[in-house]
Amino acid sequence: MIRANNPNLSSWIDVESGSDFPIQNIPFGVFSTAESSPRVGTAIGEYVLDLSALAELGYFDELEFDIGVFKSDSLNAYMASGQSTWRSVRDRISQVLASENSTLRDNATDREKVLIPMSMATLHLPVDIRDYTDFYSSIEHATNVGTMFRDPDNALLPNWKHLPVGYHGRASSIVVSGVNINRPKGQTKADDADTPSFGPSRLLDFELELGFFTGRNNPLGQSISTGDAEDYIFGMVLFNDWSARDIQKWEYVPLGPFLGKSFASSISPWVVTLDALDPFRVSGPDQDPEVLPYLQYDGEHNFDIALEVQIQPEGGDASTVCNSNFKFMYWNMAQQLAHHTINGCNIDVGDLYASGTVSGHTPDSYGSMLELAWKGTKPLTLKDGSERKFILDGDTVIMKGHAEKDGVRIGFGEVRSKVLPPL
Repeated sequence: MIRANNPNLSSWIDVESGSDFPIQNIPFGVFSTAESSPRVGTAIGEYVLDLSALAELGYFDELEFDIGVFKSDSLNAYMASGQSTWRSVRDRISQVLASENSTLRDNATDREKVLIPMSMATLHLPVDIRDYTDFYSSIEHATNVGTMFRDPDNALLPNWKHLPVGYHGRASSIVVSGVNINRPKGQTKADDADTPSFGPSRLLDFELELGFFTGRNNPLGQSISTGDAEDYIFGMVLFNDWSARDIQKWEYVPLGPFLGKSFASSISPWVVTLDALDPFRVSGPDQDPEVLPYLQYDGEHNFDIALEVQIQPEGGDASTVCNSNFKFMYWNMAQQLAHHTINGCNIDVGDLYASGTVSGHTPDSYGSMLELAWKGTKPLTLKDGSERKFILDGDTVIMKGHAEKDGVRIGFGEVRSKVLPPL
């Protein structure tokens, strides 16, 4: 067991029961205050621990790494320091915050310098995202979409069970939680129309996903095996891959998603490390037919992460519309990265890989409005009595996620974004 994951650990910082950020989590992010520029921190309860200030006070002196990585406005330099550093730093933070350690606990001057109430911190995009790939790895989601738009008896395309389908998306339009999204405009074509028209998307949707960041490079021409893949993965975030379904439907043949996706995707600000999620590993679904040798793997590479989506109308209360789980994914992260690089594609520190919509087995676990309202034929009723087939202007979409076992809850916080009218 990784020491920092010990379920018996407790902190001298008061962490409320049910918090996403107990001492066993130690996620990484970038924050600023009114007095400070962006820098690297971690979350503990309702506080941000300033890792730059902690390093300057000597709390990492026994570790061999460049403490300057914590002064950065992104996690890239820290991620590039390597897996051994990730683990030793996380373990050291765990030691400093442990209830029995008095070093920081009893030093009021140091505490004031390094602990910032979460309410006083502004959270930023945590990573300078170099590249972005979106996968399509939920068999339930792919089956639902294939049933709606193709043949219910042959919902999956012939390649789907043989490789993790994906596409190369646009990294520049990925934003952090709290950034509002303007409704996109583009070409759409009604089923009964002869020609397309131009205007705002009428079928704006969310997609419930998780994403992972790579913290290590591989050179061009060199592939990564499923056995080595997780050595490249730093951590995970919640990911809302906004989708304009009407724009997407008209444009995606023959090359796939473009303007229907590239206008925005939203991520949560705290990157939860793969090490923190290690206790929540589970077996994935049986893959039949057997996959090719380069996609075969040993061990458990799925994770039991409960996911929730809420819609909050302007001025109203939030309504939960989806409860799903990441453990349902047919293709796991190790397979995704192995397939991504099997052709010799190089990856970089700071690349982001999204899972694709996470849908479960039951209608209330579907990870998009396209499925939840079944192409608009089964509108959802919110708490205020209003109905939704897709997302309206003024709606805020909130996604949450956490893993829980042995009394320990490892959470992601949330990714929250409000939809504004088109510009």
